[in-house]
Amino acid sequence: MVVLSLQTVYFSHRLPESLPLSNSTGNQYGRIVRCGIAEPSGVPAPFGQKTKYNDGFFEKAFMTLFARKMGKFAAPPKEKAGAPEKKKGFWDYDYESFVDVSKRVMQGRSRLQQQEVVREVLLSMLPPGAPAQFRKLFPPTKWAAEFNAALTVPFFHWLVGPSEVIEVEVNGVKQKSGVLIKKCRYLENSGCVGMCVNMCKIPTQDFFTNEFGLPLTMTPNFEDMSCEMVYGQVPPPFEEDPVSKQPCFSIICK
Repeated sequence: MVVLSLQTVYFSHRLPESLPLSNSTGNQYGRIVRCGIAEPSGVPAPFGQKTKYNDGFFEKAFMTLFARKMGKFAAPPKEKAGAPEKKKGFWDYDYESFVDVSKRVMQGRSRLQQQEVVREVLLSMLPPGAPAQFRKLFPPTKWAAEFNAALTVPFFHWLVGPSEVIEVEVNGVKQKSGVLIKKCRYLENSGCVGMCVNMCKIPTQDFFTNEFGLPLTMTPNFEDMSCEMVYGQVPPPFEEDPVSKQPCFSIICK
């Protein structure tokens, strides 16, 4: 969840007033950078049902980019009935195949090893010296936290689904550095608590906090698959995080 944020921060050192901070349908910001929900209601499907999306050029490009990078660490796909799987072309990837690669990355690896793979993938997608440059541009201030929250909404819709910036309190200060993900696309497609925690939450938190120097805490809600991200808030140690005791989805987890 880091790459686009770093690539776009050079546009301006001021939070653009015209940037919409909330959108539950994916239509306000434009079709070029945001995928849209294909549900008739315009909102994510209820818990236990997969939300339908209309993925365009931008979305598929990033699904392919991430899937190919992660594929280098993934176990081989299972062959179908004696026929080896055909090698995927650049535009053959979709969200399901991206999630499938994530599942194969988990195979045979411990929790910490899974998180390290995600870190390596994220680093491989950044130019040399990018973390140090990020630290210079974005010291851990209220402005930096709010700016990155604003960027998260339009540029990571393809990965997590619709979200909106919300006001949160960090160290006693109220600021708009929170992002509420309505229903995480990654979690609902994987149906797996372990993938949410080890392939997304923990490595993303660690990357922003330790590599970029901007603390980030992600709090998934496993009751409705929503998630709250708070930039500027230091995440708790894993042993003290409620996700460390979260049981698997017994019904929908494969």
